[in-house]
Amino acid sequence: MVYYLIKRIMLIPITVFGIIFINFTIIQVAPGGPVEHVLSTLRGSVPDATARITGGHSKETSQTLFAIGSNSRSQYRGAHGLSPEFVRELEQQFGFDKAASERFFMLVRNYLTFNLGKSYYSNKSVISLIIEKLPVSISLGLWSTLIIYLISIPLGIIKSVRDGSRFDIITSYLMITSYAIPNFLFAVLLIIVFSGGRYLNWFPLRGLTSDCWQILTGSERILDYFWHITLPVMVMAISGFASLTLLTKNAFLDELSKQYVVTARAKGLSERSVLYRHVFRNAMLLVIAGFPHTLVRLLFTSSILTEVIFTLDGLGLLGFEAAQRRDYPVMFGTLYVFSLIGLLLNVISDIMLHLVDPRIDFEQRDT
Repeated sequence: MVYYLIKRIMLIPITVFGIIFINFTIIQVAPGGPVEHVLSTLRGSVPDATARITGGHSKETSQTLFAIGSNSRSQYRGAHGLSPEFVRELEQQFGFDKAASERFFMLVRNYLTFNLGKSYYSNKSVISLIIEKLPVSISLGLWSTLIIYLISIPLGIIKSVRDGSRFDIITSYLMITSYAIPNFLFAVLLIIVFSGGRYLNWFPLRGLTSDCWQILTGSERILDYFWHITLPVMVMAISGFASLTLLTKNAFLDELSKQYVVTARAKGLSERSVLYRHVFRNAMLLVIAGFPHTLVRLLFTSSILTEVIFTLDGLGLLGFEAAQRRDYPVMFGTLYVFSLIGLLLNVISDIMLHLVDPRIDFEQRDT
């Protein structure tokens, strides 16, 4: 097992290199770029990414974008366009006066020391932006994953024991329906019903904390935090119940049909003892194996629209706005962090599988 883990850890840098190389190549052939984005913004034709959704305007964008190349703004020619000298100066500021291969190897060399560069527009280091936004995404992902597992595993066990019953059929229909509803649509429905959209005004619409956060006591801050996070967590968790519940149910049904269960029942063991002392460990292997994938999906996919809709300043929104602005350092920095976390979680999943059932030997499987 130790040799297998060492091999998996050694493959992480190679995998990350491949991911960055593929995405860097795609960026080079894709239309547009930070220079074009700045030029379009100077002409007043490109709104902020968040403004497209919320209808507002980003103060930071208006300040930082127009500050780029401010020494050459006198060369702006209005309806006649921008001078070539101004465009070349912008390319030099963004580093596009160098060849693509040179920029790529500089990127890789910097990433080896976790030097992720600076944002084109905010002039902040990418690592500081990620550290600033990461707690929001982690809190959303962890709470959503915790709720999904706390509900789906017991529900899946009950469904396996009562397979084919009315309870099993009704809950299956409900879960499939919830899985079919897109996250953003469910978020809008919750806002309309519970956030003062039309009916009730039980939960806040935006942010993770209230404006009076600084004057609240410790217990009041905890309650305020959970008050704000309730709807976003519900939105992220709703689509995860179906897959994990059905996975748990099918895993238990598969184990219940095996010969060792028949033998345990023949020995006079109670159904509860058979289920939790013998079946549980074997059936939970597939469920545990899916934990990192569930967490990664919630952290880096479901959280994007949730953070945008509820105005949660997290990592998903950071990457989304970076892609809209062509802020390449932030784009590749978030991609780098996403890749590392995902690969490390996969290794942790293998370790958890081995701890749950020591009979699993990945080294023998590879040979």
